[in-house]
Amino acid sequence: MNLQEMFGLDGRIALVTGGSRGIGRMIVEGFLAAGCAKVYITARKGGELHEAAAELGEKVIPIQGDISTMEGIDELVAEISSRETKLDILVNNAGAAWGAEFDEFPEAGWDKVMDLNVKTPFFLTQKLHGLLKAAASADRPAKVINITSVDGQRVNPWETYSYQASKAALIHLTRRMAARLVKDHIYVTSLAPGAFPSNMNRVARDMEAESAKGIPSKRVGDKWDMGGTAVYLASRAGDYTIGETLTVDGGIVNAHLPTHFADPAAGR
Repeated sequence: MNLQEMFGLDGRIALVTGGSRGIGRMIVEGFLAAGCAKVYITARKGGELHEAAAELGEKVIPIQGDISTMEGIDELVAEISSRETKLDILVNNAGAAWGAEFDEFPEAGWDKVMDLNVKTPFFLTQKLHGLLKAAASADRPAKVINITSVDGQRVNPWETYSYQASKAALIHLTRRMAARLVKDHIYVTSLAPGAFPSNMNRVARDMEAESAKGIPSKRVGDKWDMGGTAVYLASRAGDYTIGETLTVDGGIVNAHLPTHFADPAAGR
């Protein structure tokens, strides 16, 4: 064994939705470091998208569009299909959040988040099924990585009702999709980030030191954490990990002691 055989992505073609910034961009950088031949990225905002592609290099190909609608999904699939005969890796990263008090939470905030965070990953994967199957084999399966969140694994302090529900739904949808697609040598997994600096997590971005205080590892995540975990799932190293959600959060979910935790030895 060697590291290249375990983690290399040489020659593979990937699509990362929402790949121009934040967690998506971190994953793109990881894929490039591992040797991907091409990484397609999508976003609604063309200026930001093309700027990111120029910064990341010629292997990164931007496709502007809004995949929160079925029409947008169809347009993206048609564009990818006109350029490629197979797709090795799909990362369903594009997402949205909405916060409002319970009594004031709007239907628009529910529908926007549930559509992009749950409906889009399912139908984009469905419509790219043919390209994923064309790339897949028992020796080198295709990969679908859904970007979920620790907010789908535990209740957070904020009134982001549709966001938390959507991420919990996507974690379970990952398992259901994995059970079906494994027969086509397409392995579906989920990656659940904690606090990573991004436009969606502005607290981690703008108040990094304050955010770090509540994390057992005492820091927010960075591109090495996110890119490295995504490379593991996409590469040969992750070929026996199917339907699983990997939590990348510095210990928030599994190593966090509540503030009211009492030392059992206290008072002895």
